[in-house]
Amino acid sequence: MPNTMEALFDYLKTRFDDEPKPRAHIGEAMGCWLYYTAIAEEIPILDAAMNTTTDKDLVELLKDALKLATHQKQTLEEFMVKEGIPLADTSKRKPVSNPNSIPLGVKATDTEIANLISAKVATNIVMCATNNSQSVRSDIGLMWIRFQAEKSVFGMDLKTKMKQRGWLKAPPSYIPPGTPLN
Repeated sequence: MPNTMEALFDYLKTRFDDEPKPRAHIGEAMGCWLYYTAIAEEIPILDAAMNTTTDKDLVELLKDALKLATHQKQTLEEFMVKEGIPLADTSKRKPVSNPNSIPLGVKATDTEIANLISAKVATNIVMCATNNSQSVRSDIGLMWIRFQAEKSVFGMDLKTKMKQRGWLKAPPSYIPPGTPLN
């Protein structure tokens, strides 16, 4: 699927390359700044989670989340520097530490970590959709579509693993008034 998506994005990029690129408007710049800040602050949180868990499945999910966040942060940073959009001052990466040395009263559980990742992914997807809807420039809109697609694919993998491991928090079923309860 990623190769198909990559081919589609390459096609769309060439389709819109000829368009004139005026300076980013204030909404596009703000969207870049907010997403950059969100993704840059996500990385140290993922580092801390990596230092907390010993679960192999969760470690793999965290590695994938870190790889994607780092990629998107770098892509956005290069774009922002090129466009003259200031970068936010963000937190530094966390050093590697031993998960077994964290006291139990402080240590996040695997369920808490998985649900934190899930909440971040959902927030990122909404931010990408919002930023895309506010974009006038096609290249900026395409960047948001790509980021949203990448986060959505990761989110599907995350949700599948969360269901398998019992980490997914789901609301109760909705039963409309008057429905028989059998």
